[in-house]
Amino acid sequence: MTTPTSDDTTLAGVPAPAASFNFAQHLLNVNAQRPTKLAFIDDLGSLTYGQLAERIQRTAAALLALGLRREERVLLLMQDGTDWPVSFLGAMYAGLVPVAVNTLLTADDYAYMLEHSRAQAALVSGALLPALTSAMVKSDHEVKKVIVSRPAAPLHPAEVEFEAFLAAHQPMAKPAATSPDDQGFWLYSSGSTGRPKGTVHSHGNPYWTAELYGKGVLALTEADVCFSAAKLFFAYGLGNAISFPMSVGATTILMGERPTPDATFARWLGKVGGLKPTVFYGAPTGFAGMLAHPALPAKTDVALRLVSSAGEALPAELGERFKAHFGVDIVDGIGSTEMLHIFLSNTPTQVRYGTTGWPVPGYEVELRGDDGGPVPDGEPGDLYIHGPSAAMMYWANRQKTQETFQGGWTKSGDKYIRNADGTYTYGGRSDDMLKVSGIYISPFEVEATLVQHPAVLEAAVIGVNDADGLTKTKAYVVLKSGAAATEAELKAFVKDKLAPYKYPRQIEFVQDLPKTATGKIQRFKLREQSGQSAPAP
Repeated sequence: MTTPTSDDTTLAGVPAPAASFNFAQHLLNVNAQRPTKLAFIDDLGSLTYGQLAERIQRTAAALLALGLRREERVLLLMQDGTDWPVSFLGAMYAGLVPVAVNTLLTADDYAYMLEHSRAQAALVSGALLPALTSAMVKSDHEVKKVIVSRPAAPLHPAEVEFEAFLAAHQPMAKPAATSPDDQGFWLYSSGSTGRPKGTVHSHGNPYWTAELYGKGVLALTEADVCFSAAKLFFAYGLGNAISFPMSVGATTILMGERPTPDATFARWLGKVGGLKPTVFYGAPTGFAGMLAHPALPAKTDVALRLVSSAGEALPAELGERFKAHFGVDIVDGIGSTEMLHIFLSNTPTQVRYGTTGWPVPGYEVELRGDDGGPVPDGEPGDLYIHGPSAAMMYWANRQKTQETFQGGWTKSGDKYIRNADGTYTYGGRSDDMLKVSGIYISPFEVEATLVQHPAVLEAAVIGVNDADGLTKTKAYVVLKSGAAATEAELKAFVKDKLAPYKYPRQIEFVQDLPKTATGKIQRFKLREQSGQSAPAP
């Protein structure tokens, strides 16, 4: 029912999904002939493909038994582990819509997401239950049931333990009769202003990313062992660790903890289940930290055959140093929440460090000037993408939907330059958004938080490059007359108010900020003072 046929329309040689298509069932069909093959492993256990299929079908039945109806949303606030793919795919199998959210946010953020998505149930890791509970107290929206994976404390009557939740129901034999264009899941995408945007993806979208990039560019196989530093709630991590490996029957290592160099090396060296990953997906900040770490493994100690990078532009020097040590290129590309995964990329057989490579087959890219017309090679332009994995919309945000999704093209918000060899070089964000460690940070949000401190008069936040060429946040702060504050104090203040990763890594106290005649802060002058090049126009 879900397997594409040769009679369907093709794109870059890939057949389109059939008219009746449920992505979760599609993945189960792909792996039906390998029930004993290891699908996922984490620090506490593992699942074969046969066990995974049964648990997905039990999750679907259990969620529907709560009275949830087709296309209703289910919040997914879970650390990476074997229960994550079970929950995500179980909801999709049932025709429900999982809303995968960042595990690093605040109770206020989760309260907004509960209300905005109108989630009828929540699947949460025990370690994250306190944050969700606080969010539910803050929110006027009522959740029917909270299902807790690996609880850390006794549960309340409105909460149920994940294993008991599944055990109470028989596997649901038949999936919901969805189509490739039905809502499949949501991911939240941050913007320069306002609340995060609920990005709606269809059942067909992850199929296309897996076929065109996971198979078509990365050439993953059943023999691969995959490990992603990017978490599953990211579009990048979702493809890396679920859509791509499951589409070829590979094995995936999942890790709940932060991807520090020590934690990453432990997996590379086979200290989880005795498996060494052959494919690693990371981001430039992580690669820089690993290359500088005293315990960097030797080439002969790891089994890496393929390394992928996304989330921020990869400095050429990092890629070259990694290749010199491990003998493996880093395949750098760019994707987005709106396009679900990578659409512009180097390839395992063709790498041009310092560029983001070429358009992925099946995708078109255009660079446009301020007038909407094309720009010549060598000149910066706004990046637009046309491809089959574009999101359907931003939920309940018509203005932003119309600004981003334009006549089949998606405006990325990035500036790029096309080179003579057909590669593309990153020029920066089109607005003042900063991308730090693969996550967008709004300088306005950080500034607004800093000025809440009683000693702060004004603040401006920019991005500065560290020794590895990676972007870090720096705040310029003007204190009130007679007031005093330390750098450590202000960093702690921001960490307390916002998600911890948003705090400025550097703070410089200044007498005043450069401004226009109308009082607008001139951030470009601060970048110049810091020795940073201005963003592409």
